[in-house]
Amino acid sequence: MPTPDAALSSARALVNTLAGALHAELIETHISWVLLAADTAYKIKKPVHLPFVDYSTLQARRHFCEEEVRLNQRLAPTLYLGVTRITGTPAAPEPDGAGPVLEYAVRMRRFPPGALFSERIATGVLDNRDVDQLAALLADFHENAPRAAAADGFSSADQRRRIALAALEGTRPLASDAALSALQTWLATEAAALMPLWTSRQADGHVRECHGDLHLANVVRLDEHVAAFDCIEFDPALRWIDMLDDAAFVVMDLAAHQRQDLCFRFLNAWLDRTGDHAALPALRFSVVYRALVRAQVEHLRSAASEAAHRYLATALVWAQPGKAWLSIMHGLPGSGKTHVSQRLLEQEGAIRLRSDVERKRLYGLGMLEDSRAKGLDLYSADTTARTYGQLFAVARTALQAGYPVILDAAFPRRIERDQAHTLAQDLGVPFSIVHCEAPLTVLRERLLARRGDASEANVAVLDRLRDAGEPLSVQELSFVRPLDIPA
Repeated sequence: MPTPDAALSSARALVNTLAGALHAELIETHISWVLLAADTAYKIKKPVHLPFVDYSTLQARRHFCEEEVRLNQRLAPTLYLGVTRITGTPAAPEPDGAGPVLEYAVRMRRFPPGALFSERIATGVLDNRDVDQLAALLADFHENAPRAAAADGFSSADQRRRIALAALEGTRPLASDAALSALQTWLATEAAALMPLWTSRQADGHVRECHGDLHLANVVRLDEHVAAFDCIEFDPALRWIDMLDDAAFVVMDLAAHQRQDLCFRFLNAWLDRTGDHAALPALRFSVVYRALVRAQVEHLRSAASEAAHRYLATALVWAQPGKAWLSIMHGLPGSGKTHVSQRLLEQEGAIRLRSDVERKRLYGLGMLEDSRAKGLDLYSADTTARTYGQLFAVARTALQAGYPVILDAAFPRRIERDQAHTLAQDLGVPFSIVHCEAPLTVLRERLLARRGDASEANVAVLDRLRDAGEPLSVQELSFVRPLDIPA
């Protein structure tokens, strides 16, 4: 049996010969080679045995190629084409030819340069559509992903604490003693505080078979849709994680690239679809951990990596206490509340709770489902009261976690506005009102033209709220915040 060094040398020679035969560009990573041919990419695993992965036998490499295809076809079905046998002889290898199997490769559709989210954000072309489609893709994926049983032991509170501290240790070569000490204290303190939440989420089925490595270089635009690829196949513990940890990777990387607008656009879109606002107290820890992982990876690639320092800086920023405040929207249907609140959440890095979305969630409906087709009246007095109660309960969780919160609802009555103000006073956070208005004819036109939105408020609802509405009092007018955001 060849030594590990001899096996690696032999495999490298085979891959170089195959690259020449295919006229392919060869890219080498820590654990694999990627051959970029005309319209196809072949990923061949190195015969290595490392602390985190064992590809030392041909049988193991075949197994993990098959696993990689199986797992990645969940989020990139058009990208992963199957497993290819590398056959022939070491001097004349060929894909799926005659002769004995020399190696196995993951066969993928090659995508054009510039399609990766990491490339798109670097060139300034990553846009709202990219982020919205990714949020929808991941939310649906997480909702349907297999759930781990608590007895499986994946993503336990103790494990989370250990891997976060291990990731911090991996950044020691690039972090100052002060930064290391501050992050170590913060991680230990947060882990102790989050243990009950982590344990309950593990028991309640939030630990699922996820992607595990959702940085922006693993997300790509393919024609009219986006896909996530290169998930963790070699260690189940790294992909059987809390679905929040999966989404937090995207949040972290967008934040690390100084795109707070896209970061919170993605986060809110994912939360709107999943309704997993109860996870918000754990988000900062997840973001810090993911930032430390990327800092370590980038440092291993290059000791002089600017990216490594950027990720470390991101970890330090997210380990700081949040500055919570509460704003409520005020205005009739069609007055631009959702548009204004969207711009505000992106500018301020806030969590927005939409009455239109939470109202449907009370009945188990998706945000774009038609309630009237199911014979439901979501604008009755009882449902409206329940909706505001839900908004306040979720807002309390988000505010206590240190996030600014925007409640996107009409708030036509003073009693609900007073309840929101009282919530802010109870938690000791600033309170403001964002007033939106437009002429009645414009409101009617907007409602009649509305399509594909979570709101189902029609002209009848508009008239009902207009008749029942109570104008802002003199005291309330003092809370109205001026905004430079067009409705």
